[in-house]
Amino acid sequence: MSDIRAIDLNLLRALDVLLDERNVTRAARRLGLTQPAVSGMLTRLRDSFADPLFVRSQRGIIPTPRALALAMPLKQILAEVEGLLQPVSFDPAVAAFTLTLAATDYAMKAAVLPLLAVLRQQAPGVIVAVRPVEDDRLPAQMEKGDVDLALLTPDTTPEGLRSRRLFDEGYVCVMRAGHPDAAATGLSLDQFCALDHAIMSHSGSVFQGVTDTALAALGRTRRVVASLPSFLVLLDLLRSGDLIAIVPRRLVAGVEGLVYFEPPLAIPGFTKVVAWHERTHHDPAHRWVRSLLAQLCAAG
Repeated sequence: MSDIRAIDLNLLRALDVLLDERNVTRAARRLGLTQPAVSGMLTRLRDSFADPLFVRSQRGIIPTPRALALAMPLKQILAEVEGLLQPVSFDPAVAAFTLTLAATDYAMKAAVLPLLAVLRQQAPGVIVAVRPVEDDRLPAQMEKGDVDLALLTPDTTPEGLRSRRLFDEGYVCVMRAGHPDAAATGLSLDQFCALDHAIMSHSGSVFQGVTDTALAALGRTRRVVASLPSFLVLLDLLRSGDLIAIVPRRLVAGVEGLVYFEPPLAIPGFTKVVAWHERTHHDPAHRWVRSLLAQLCAAG
């Protein structure tokens, strides 16, 4: 065969069946074709391989030495091609790959830590790297494969990425246990506005957020005295003094040393999603991880 472009897989499949059957009629029946169609394919095969491949006999056709030499490599090639077309099976217990996630510190606490705990049990060969979310670079990072999954909100998810809702989150008012203004029933709006507040901002330089927007709608304000770039550090600050803060509910559930209750005003929450690039959409390993993450977040 002088040029691979002169042949197709259908011809190779026909040659394989002809070598098995040594009979054009039986080969045609097995291939689901007419005898003239198989004869035509044999003609094309002879031209491609520059060899008769088969000679007629009283019992059918006899392969030439060239055809016999092709028999084993041909079966191997067809088996490999068939394997390529089969769905890839995925077994987390023996999987070994690196998964890179982009997440804020809140998403690390609310979603990544539970995921890591289960991965260590079910897929111990999976290595996880967690990096900060870089909004401007994220689309290019995901296209190049530098980031596999990103934990975002719908409004921060770049166009062109696939996404799946993980959970809806709301805010609670948090202060240290033993705070002089702590009460089982929470705070009144006047008490809330009178206390000193801390806020989380990714830049550490913003002193207003959704709470201030909600207060402004009521004609009220609060005093924010600390702006920190990390929710986790914010919680440490609350434990050590008499500041209060509005934080996502999942961040403080079960945390010792703090008490939390519903804010004295309505504050809009947010939705958390996981986003990924089209290149990994059909990959069995990534589909399994995304499904596991969704299950864990729904349970949390």
